[in-house]
Amino acid sequence: MRLLALDFGSKTVGVAVSDELGLTATGVEIVRRKSPNKLRQTLARIETLIEEYQVDKVILGYPVMLDGSEGERVRKTKEFALMLERRTGKEIVFQDERLTTVEAYEIIDLMGIKKEDRYHYVDMVAAKVILEDYMNSNAE
Repeated sequence: MRLLALDFGSKTVGVAVSDELGLTATGVEIVRRKSPNKLRQTLARIETLIEEYQVDKVILGYPVMLDGSEGERVRKTKEFALMLERRTGKEIVFQDERLTTVEAYEIIDLMGIKKEDRYHYVDMVAAKVILEDYMNSNAE
């Protein structure tokens, strides 16, 4: 079963995909948009990636606060999930994404990427971390 993970943000969506066996996660790309409310092209690109990688399930980062409470970002993420599910027909599963961006920055630092270039990678690496967390917590 191939999984696609998304780190949904106000202007970007980091994308990662698993191998067919669900053992490894690889960052794919960052989908960027000009406006937070312009989702049509973002949804179309994700739909293309789902078809290209023959994805069975989508894992969507769930941006709860550190204390577990839900804010505005959770509401927007849920709205995005509904749009994506309607458009693709794929099951959408939420995965707690607390501290994934912090972990992504640590990984980027270990890779030796300059601080001014981090934004080219951070959302994609965060999606990879979300996917790895999901696979680790659902390993059978």
